[in-house]
Amino acid sequence: MRKILIVEDDEKLRKELSIFLARNGYDVDGIEQFENTLQDILHSDADLILLDINLPNEDGEYILKELRKESDIPVIMITSRDSEMDELLSMHYGTDHYVTKPFNTQILLAKIVAVLKRTSNALSQDRMNCGSFVLDVSKSRIEKGECWVELTANELKIIKCLMKNKGNIVSREEIMNDLWDSDSFIDDNTLTVNMTRIRKKLEEIGLQDMIITKRGQGYILSV
Repeated sequence: MRKILIVEDDEKLRKELSIFLARNGYDVDGIEQFENTLQDILHSDADLILLDINLPNEDGEYILKELRKESDIPVIMITSRDSEMDELLSMHYGTDHYVTKPFNTQILLAKIVAVLKRTSNALSQDRMNCGSFVLDVSKSRIEKGECWVELTANELKIIKCLMKNKGNIVSREEIMNDLWDSDSFIDDNTLTVNMTRIRKKLEEIGLQDMIITKRGQGYILSV
């Protein structure tokens, strides 16, 4: 169940939105005190924020600007303002959508679904699950449980290439062409060195024999 945090000082609207979203299958929480709004958002573990632009102490645009320094959590800005400048500022600060009061709740729901779907797809591309380990592309590292090892740029591209063809043989030429296409110029000897380093890093976190050499054919990532 996806969690939505409502940051809205209008108690009536906050309750109405909470009921509506809960009925549509979401886990909903709301901020009622606004002394530490930014920290409350960061500690909320929410999947999406509905953020009112007019809040006590600090307005939503400022909170969004500060939030983006620490988090990419999806934000839909809710506002009673209809100024194009406010909308442009919110977009500039990193809002994912902008909704003006009064709004149709079904349209808001459609925007929530679209934003969560988009961010979910982006997240799945950033984290590739091999089964035995997870490749975190955004952090350029391989993770197994609580253990992880960092990868160089070329090592990351090589392991991504193998994962995309998991269970199938990938020739050395295919790997090198893939690297050349991404402007990483690598020769046969350099590929051998990189493969040795990747195997060693996998072994460091308990992943032995994950990459099998098929003599005269290439490599295969074990499933």
